[in-house]
Amino acid sequence: MAGLDDIPMPAGQATRLDAIRGRIDPWLLGLALVMAGFGLVMVASSSIAIAEGLNVGPFHFLVRHAIFLALGAALALMMVRTELKTLEKYSHLMLLACFALLLAVFVPGIGHTVNGARRWVNLGVSNFQAVEAVKLLLIVWLASYLVRYRDEIGNSWAALLKPLGVAGLLVAFLLLQPDFGSAALIIAVTGGMVWLGGARIRHLLVMAAVALPALVAVAIAEPYRVRRLVSFQDPWADPFNDGFQLTQALIAIGRGEWFGVGLGGSVQKLFYLPEAHTDFIFSVTAEELGFVGAAGLIALFAAFAGRTFWIGLRAFEMRRWFSAYCAFGVGLWLGLQSFVSIGVNLGLLPTKGLTLPLISSGGSSVLMTCAAIGVLLRVSYELDRAARQVARVRETAPSGGPVASEPVLRPEPVAVPAPQPLRGGRRIEPKLGLVQ
Repeated sequence: MAGLDDIPMPAGQATRLDAIRGRIDPWLLGLALVMAGFGLVMVASSSIAIAEGLNVGPFHFLVRHAIFLALGAALALMMVRTELKTLEKYSHLMLLACFALLLAVFVPGIGHTVNGARRWVNLGVSNFQAVEAVKLLLIVWLASYLVRYRDEIGNSWAALLKPLGVAGLLVAFLLLQPDFGSAALIIAVTGGMVWLGGARIRHLLVMAAVALPALVAVAIAEPYRVRRLVSFQDPWADPFNDGFQLTQALIAIGRGEWFGVGLGGSVQKLFYLPEAHTDFIFSVTAEELGFVGAAGLIALFAAFAGRTFWIGLRAFEMRRWFSAYCAFGVGLWLGLQSFVSIGVNLGLLPTKGLTLPLISSGGSSVLMTCAAIGVLLRVSYELDRAARQVARVRETAPSGGPVASEPVLRPEPVAVPAPQPLRGGRRIEPKLGLVQ
């Protein structure tokens, strides 16, 4: 199949192609703006009573959330203006940054402890949760790794074990903090990305069978995790102690019925429901806006995840591997995190300290979610630019000359090992989720 490099160009064609600009995906941007606006409204509604109880002013958390959204928008704009090839070039440094951030929380004077957990880095003006940056940095490194080893990861244990080993080390640091929820999320995102990168399902199942007993042992090693699991199975057995959070969340959701009690009318947020503006903001949404509002919010996240994966698939079809894996990784991260957060509120999953992306109040989460959306918008921009460049080539190709049959551009040159003959000389082409 002909690519851009195979098409003869008139003099000056390259300059005109370089001058072509793309457009970011309007649906993705629109969904992100709606989510951010909805989150701003719900943070305002759910946090006023909490802020007054802390004597910091009724709009303290709203102003704080708005500031972090503004900073996140600036960070997203910076990511939109950054070429993906630059991220790919420095991906190895991002991996080092992952370990540096997770180690920094244990350094006296830098790490900050809240409720017995060392998860934050003290930045002076605010605390930053290191794992939020690690999620995005790891996805970029994994995308780069999958590009370099896309012909081997489905057939070589060594190629598969390296990313899983890196994720395992990061998980070990997270369990020391402890942060079991983020550790489980990183395992899920890593597994999903390597599968989309071509790893065989049976290989992943073998690794899961080895790792699962260890994760179960870690989960039951701490008494508070055991209590969470027990209370999750029957929160009403101890509604004023271990089952308090979940019972209050379910009461809030039940009070909402079909159309809710009205925006701002939640009773559960008045010191009954813990973390009403962060971990359990979905329950407040369901109470105030009812089943219709809660279902609408779920549909919003589903549409965002679906658009993200559509962009990733389009990048894959255009053979822009790094762009595709970045989109898939961010989609897995935000999709799984929103699924877990909503599942916890509904009593479908044990309690985990994961926020609802762009909806919950929180500085670190908002900043890095905006940065991830900036990467997605950059992916959509470069895909649109590539399609426009191919369209220009079609228009200016000499009569009778070869014309590209579809908008496929070759990726930026990367150091890829030469493919070796496999199974009688048959070359294995990269696939989405190689299953044999």
